[in-house]
Amino acid sequence: QVQLVESGGGLVQTGGSLRLSCAASGRIRSSNVMGWYRQAPGKQRDLVATITSGGTTNYADSLNGRFTISRDNAKNTVYLQMNSLELEDTAVYYCYAKSWYVYWGLGTQVTVSS
Repeated sequence: QVQLVESGGGLVQTGGSLRLSCAASGRIRSSNVMGWYRQAPGKQRDLVATITSGGTTNYADSLNGRFTISRDNAKNTVYLQMNSLELEDTAVYYCYAKSWYVYWGLGTQVTVSS
């Protein structure tokens, strides 16, 4: 089993920044993909960004370069630096890991206010 624990969500004003972290524990393959999805109220869960253990990244087109994903393989931790936050970024952000199976964290709320 793999457990994912997110941290770093909160309330921020438009234009502000937040950094999310997700630490994976348990039996995870050294070759894996980790990342973030988000779900706004009444909407489906959508991709934000992913990163492979080799460092290859993939971002949602809508982000326009405002977010940066990174990871520390030694700590099995993935980060999401979110800059220039907009009202539309308000959502629950879920950590994702694909090892032998797909795993999800419980989510962390990000609220952007005007």
